[in-house]
Amino acid sequence: MSATPWLTIQRGDAPLLVSLPHTGTGLADIEPRLVSRWLGQRDCDWWIDKLYDFAGSLGATVVHTAISRTVIDVNRDPSGASLYPGQATTELCPTTTFDGDRLYREGEEPKQAEIDSRRKEFFEPYHAALEAEIARLRAIHPKIVLYDCHSIRSVLPLLFEGTLPVFNLGTNDGRSAAPALQEKVARIMAETGQTWVVNGRFKGGWITRHHGRPELGVHALQMEVSNRGYMHEPEGKGSPDNWPTPYDPAFAAPMRETLTKILETAIAWARS
Repeated sequence: MSATPWLTIQRGDAPLLVSLPHTGTGLADIEPRLVSRWLGQRDCDWWIDKLYDFAGSLGATVVHTAISRTVIDVNRDPSGASLYPGQATTELCPTTTFDGDRLYREGEEPKQAEIDSRRKEFFEPYHAALEAEIARLRAIHPKIVLYDCHSIRSVLPLLFEGTLPVFNLGTNDGRSAAPALQEKVARIMAETGQTWVVNGRFKGGWITRHHGRPELGVHALQMEVSNRGYMHEPEGKGSPDNWPTPYDPAFAAPMRETLTKILETAIAWARS
C-alpha cells in the first residue's frame, strides 16, 4: 500500500487494475467559494469504494483518489474537450452539478490558470499512478484489465432521458477492450435480470479511452451502475436531509455479488 493525503494505491499481482476516480469528497481549499458543501459533494459516486472493497482480496490493484470531482474530474479530457459532443456534460473543473445547479458563488468560478494548477496537482498524478501500475502489471502478465468504477443517479434529465439501466458497460464502442471480454461481462449483466446496456449513454470516459489499448495488452472497461441498484435512492434531486442515503450492506449484497463475478471473470479472462 502506498498513499499520499489524497491518492491511495493498493497493489496486487492479479491482471486487474481497479480505478476509483469519483468516490472522493475532499474539496481541497475551494469549499468557501461553493454555494454549499452539499452541492459540492452531491455528484460523488457514493459508496462505490465500499461496494468494491473486495477487489483487493482478489489480488487486484486499486487506485483511489479522495479528491472530489468538483475540484477536478480525473475522468474528463484534460484539454477540456467534450467526450460526448452534442450531449450535456460537466467540465474538467465543473461549474454546475449534474442537475445544472451552480456550484460556485457569483464570480468565484475557477479561471484557466487555476484549472491548469488543479490539473497539475491532482489530475496528472492520478493518471501517472494508473500508467505506473499498468506498466508494472504488464511486466507480469501478457494482458491486463483496467476496470473503471462509477455510479450515478438513475434519473438525471439534463444528462439523459428516462431512467438509466442498472448496469452500463462502456468500452468506447469496442475500441478499449477485446470483444470476448465485453461479451463475457454482458452475459453476466444479462443473467441478473436487471436492465443493462453496452456502450449506451456512457461509453467510457477519459480513463477508459486514454488507457485502454487492447493492441498493447491493456483492456479497459467502464462500469457505470445506477444508484438504485445498490442504494435506497430517493426520487428527484434529493436534499441534504435524504442524500446520500447510508450504505446498506444487505441491500447492496446482490449488486456486490454480480460485481464480484464480473471482476473474477475479468481476471480469469486475462489469465487465459
